[in-house]
Amino acid sequence: MSKGIKPLRRAVRLPVWGDLGIRLGLALLLIFTVVMIHWWDREGLVDNLDGEVSFLDVVYFTMISITTTGFGDIAPISDRARLVEAVIVTPVRFAVLFIFVGTAYNFLIKRTWEQWRMARIQEQLCDHIVVLGFGISGSEAVAELIERGTEPSRIVVIDPSEDRLSEAEALGCNVMAGDATRDETLKAVRIAEASNVLISAGRDDTTILITLTARALAPEVPISVVVRADDNESLARQAGASNVINPVRFTGLLLAGSAKGEHIAEYLADLASISGRVQLIERPVTAEECGKTLAGLQSGGRGLRVYRGGKALGFWEPECQTLQPGDVVVEIVPTANGETQGDGHDRDDRERS
Repeated sequence: MSKGIKPLRRAVRLPVWGDLGIRLGLALLLIFTVVMIHWWDREGLVDNLDGEVSFLDVVYFTMISITTTGFGDIAPISDRARLVEAVIVTPVRFAVLFIFVGTAYNFLIKRTWEQWRMARIQEQLCDHIVVLGFGISGSEAVAELIERGTEPSRIVVIDPSEDRLSEAEALGCNVMAGDATRDETLKAVRIAEASNVLISAGRDDTTILITLTARALAPEVPISVVVRADDNESLARQAGASNVINPVRFTGLLLAGSAKGEHIAEYLADLASISGRVQLIERPVTAEECGKTLAGLQSGGRGLRVYRGGKALGFWEPECQTLQPGDVVVEIVPTANGETQGDGHDRDDRERS
């Protein structure tokens, strides 16, 4: 394992020593209960050494009875004492045994195994997606990524909230409780080896600070961020964000679009989600598509825009009549839902395209 790299970890609600204290306290409580039962029923016990059963003898007999040592110097002789041993002491003996065995497993075997497993997962992180912030936007992004086919094991979620991390963990993602503004936290998830970084911290100032930290550690990795104030969009880009998303502005666009037509907002939402009938995707042109027009894409989709040398070209512009190597295409393609739900007119339109 590389130096300076911490393994992924899952913080627990109860501190280790708190958990250990509860287990030991419960075991001592059970032992104390048996001591009191034996003291109450001491007349049913016999001491083969001096014939007198003292309180110390009761404590001694309780310990050797619970631990199944059984030296035989003190023994139950009455029917009631033997019944107590069979009905009360024996279940307590098993309970105490399970407590100590469970404690040894949890604190020695399980924790050691978990640390080793997390270290191995971290060493293998490459071409993964790092999600910094698992609030509403972050959780929706992770759910959509998984629905689009991204393996949850390729997603790493960092958030200070254990409640949010438990939700991400339930999805199968790697999780880490930590402060994403700190260098060591981002280094621990090998951010420089990631394929994408998604940032949604809930506050614009925190998001921009995280973006600065992430860009310094991963100069070549695409970073997408969510900001809510218009005047913070330029700050996010200056901090190093590749894409800046303003959910407030996008909501306004949907509202304005719905005023011009009742189906516009629905179609925009359809484009953004894999669960819709169509999907908006971005991809580089293939070698076979070079020299062809934007209308002749091999995928069968409808090309909308070409990015060439940092410039956006619309499908109506003359430059899009000849695709070139290195072009990036934005197109609309039908999803599986669109194929199964589309009518004959939809299929005819796709065939003609």
